[in-house]
Amino acid sequence: MHAQAAEDFILKELKRGLAPTLYYHGLHHTLDVTAVAMELAAAEGVTDGEDLALLRTASLYHDTGFLHTYKGHEAQGCELARATLPGFGYTPGQVEQICAMIMATEYPQQPHSLLAQILCDADLDYLGRPDFEPISTSLFHELMARQLLADERAWFQLQADFLAHHHFWTATAVARRAAPKQARLHHIRALLANWPTPVQPA
Repeated sequence: MHAQAAEDFILKELKRGLAPTLYYHGLHHTLDVTAVAMELAAAEGVTDGEDLALLRTASLYHDTGFLHTYKGHEAQGCELARATLPGFGYTPGQVEQICAMIMATEYPQQPHSLLAQILCDADLDYLGRPDFEPISTSLFHELMARQLLADERAWFQLQADFLAHHHFWTATAVARRAAPKQARLHHIRALLANWPTPVQPA
C-alpha cells in the first residue's frame, strides 16, 4: 500500500477539479477533516499502522465525489476509491474498508466501526468548535450558490434541525464538542424565535 502516493494523487485531483463555489466542501475542508481524524484516532487509542493509513486515505477521499456530483457524492467518492486505490497497492479488502468509512459519513451518519466513527466525528467537528460561525457561513453561501436554500431564515431552520438530530460518536468528540454544539443550537433557536415577522402589504 503506497499511501503517500495515493495522497499526493488525490490532493492534486482535488486542487485541480473542485468547483470554486464549493465554499465549504473545498480542499480546505478535506485537509481539516484529515487532521482532526488523525488527532481523534490518537486520542481514541488507535495505534495500528494499517488502521491509521486507511483512516487517513478515507479522510482524503471522503468528499472526492464532489469532483463529479453534489448529491450522492459519498457513493461517487467510493467509486473513485475503487477505481484508483488498487493502482497504489491497496487490496480489495482495504478499499472496501475505506468505502465503508466514506459511506458512513452520509447523513444520517451510520458508522459501524471505530474508524468510521472517528471519520464521522472529524467530518462535523466544526459543529462544536469556536470557528463554527465562519465555517457554517461558507456552507450557507455554497447552498445559496446552488439554489438549495430559499433565504437566511430557511438556513437557520436547517441548522437548528441538523444540530438537534446530530450526535457525536467517539468519547473524545463528545467530551470536546457536544456542550459547545448544544449551546450553538440554543442560540440558533433563540434567533428563530425572535425572527422578525415580514410586514404584510396593506
